[in-house]
Amino acid sequence: MLDYRLDEETEALRTVVRQFAREVVAPQIGEFYERDEFPTAIVRQMGELGLFGLPFPEEYGGSGGTYFDLCVAIEELARVDSSVAITLEAGVSLGAMPIFRFGTEEQKRRWLPRLCSGEALAAFGLTEAGGGSDAGATRTTARLDGDSWVIDGSKTFITNSGTDLTELVTVTAVTGTTADGGKEISAIAVPSGTPGFTVGKRYSKVGWNASDTRELAFADVHVPAENLVGERGRGYAQFLSILDEGRIAISALSVGLAQGCVDESVTYARQREAFGRPIGANQAIQFMIADMEVRASTARLAYYRAAERMLRGEPFKREASIAKLYSSEVAMDNARYATQVHGGYGFMNETPVGRFYRDAKVLEIGEGTSEVQRMLIARDLGVG
Repeated sequence: MLDYRLDEETEALRTVVRQFAREVVAPQIGEFYERDEFPTAIVRQMGELGLFGLPFPEEYGGSGGTYFDLCVAIEELARVDSSVAITLEAGVSLGAMPIFRFGTEEQKRRWLPRLCSGEALAAFGLTEAGGGSDAGATRTTARLDGDSWVIDGSKTFITNSGTDLTELVTVTAVTGTTADGGKEISAIAVPSGTPGFTVGKRYSKVGWNASDTRELAFADVHVPAENLVGERGRGYAQFLSILDEGRIAISALSVGLAQGCVDESVTYARQREAFGRPIGANQAIQFMIADMEVRASTARLAYYRAAERMLRGEPFKREASIAKLYSSEVAMDNARYATQVHGGYGFMNETPVGRFYRDAKVLEIGEGTSEVQRMLIARDLGVG
């Protein structure tokens, strides 16, 4: 029998994160958003709650939980704000997870304890200008020079790469040529502050304004040969597997935003009066909010299913793509509906709904566009 009820520990986690989001994040995140400022103090508090260590073993400083626990926490944060939610998602699934999944024991013991505690953040350097969805078109290079890798190139749209907490970035680079003449792509950890490693200014973005996103440049950057993460030549495959997992987490974030739109719309529809009665008394408003709840609830089941298959060790690529595709489009739809329910106030940046509207679009782009998800689903079905 299927049972989607959360166990006691995960339900307790949800309650704690929901309270933190409402009492700590909600009252102040709008100011960070408007100032285009990374909320370092809030992120440190997230670390103190143990959120960055949720899916990692206790021996590395983690909480000994599961990836699903992480997704539940991300969803609850995103019900209030997507910037802090993506900071957690990227810090764990894109930053620390490559070290945990593919790193040496020495790398894990060196970096994971601080990443799990939230004292430090790591980033995932994959995307390059002109590459976009074609992640295999990597132009950044790394060559062995004695006992060092020498890295040259650049990366774009890298989350958590230039904060006061950022400690390292794991980057993909061409390290040679494969037997069939293709690119040999490997992953290499580059600590912040390494000579020749330049972190650009924060991008001016449409949404996620309290999240850190930057361009990175590497000019004759020397790092020890032992900073290779995983097998040489397996960097691209490693990162693709990381993205499969990350799509479940992005789905959870999308569901959180979609549910936050419902939360705000219900509150507003009860309080806002027009023509002598609350606007929630109007069937048009009721139907919009009901449709929003249907979409959010269905999207939640999609990421639950993908996470369930992942935790069972079963193939989950298709389910992850379905969840990511559907929930990101649901987030966009609900943000549009919530803005309509709020009328002119929904168009104001200082309102949560205004921020939701701005934050939603990138969910259809990051960690695999909607078009890429459709391609992956069709390919898994045996067509295309």
